[in-house]
Amino acid sequence: MSTSAQRRVLLAAPRGYCAGVDRAVIAVEKALEQYGAPIYVRKQIVHNKYVVQTLEKKGAIFVDETEEVPEGSIVVFSAHGVAPSVHDEAKAGKLATVDATCPLVTKVHKEAVRFAEEDYDILLVGHEGHEEVIGTMGEAPDRIHLVDGAEDVANVQVRDESKVVWLSQTTLSVDETMATVGEIKKRFPLLVSPPSDDICYATQNRQVAVKQLAPEADLLIVVGSRNSSNSVRLVEVGLEYGAKAAYLVDFADEIDEAWLEGVTTVGLTSGASVPEVLVDGVLEFLAARGYADVETVKTAEEHLIFSLPKELRRDLRAEAAGKL
Repeated sequence: MSTSAQRRVLLAAPRGYCAGVDRAVIAVEKALEQYGAPIYVRKQIVHNKYVVQTLEKKGAIFVDETEEVPEGSIVVFSAHGVAPSVHDEAKAGKLATVDATCPLVTKVHKEAVRFAEEDYDILLVGHEGHEEVIGTMGEAPDRIHLVDGAEDVANVQVRDESKVVWLSQTTLSVDETMATVGEIKKRFPLLVSPPSDDICYATQNRQVAVKQLAPEADLLIVVGSRNSSNSVRLVEVGLEYGAKAAYLVDFADEIDEAWLEGVTTVGLTSGASVPEVLVDGVLEFLAARGYADVETVKTAEEHLIFSLPKELRRDLRAEAAGKL
């Protein structure tokens, strides 16, 4: 292993929680305070093991399907969004809902609805089976075709090649998405693009920060869960842009000491659903092994804040008014 004087950490900024994740986690916490436990949450509120475990301890119950929620209960929809059919299921079960869908995902849903109404075939660039993709496709299942990577473009069949638009999952690799869109344009030269970029600002910013530090990193550690699309992408981006090795971990104790052999510079970042306490744990782990010199690599400022879901805001206002 290298001498301790040379060892350092390049800490990416921005990293961790995005505005949509922050809003969703706070929504569950506020719902528990406002209505009392249990509060049911459909799917993982965000894709992070620690966050889910922490909310479970506070009284949240996570379920896979709406039908698992007892009639008359409160259910929170996750940040990834749901199809209209899920809202219908909640009504049928007489469930009170708190919709914590990230506003940037809601934007993609609205685009899908609008283009479907205008009779476009919609090519959704995304990963099959991801909750966000399932929710978006549910808005117009007879008009949306999933394109899971550039190699999938050849399989696409549309009704009218002059009326084709592309949209994307918000948590993809920017580079990979644009490569896929390039292939789509080769097949459909009249392809229409969305009015603004679908890949969320936080996903892009975290990838840019990793691109900046990766060439100097002997090892890149990304804190995040394996079902977190944007966290997995950060590992891929790091390797693509020059990191000699890159690993995804949920917690510091998952770091293999062997990864540090011969390593002078460790790059460190975290996915958009990762609380900073987990990054702190990795920094402590590294400091104990001689990597106490931490240099921040900052590539953007983030100030975006989303308001709480409208159902929660309504009930919190009503409670406040009642106390006056």
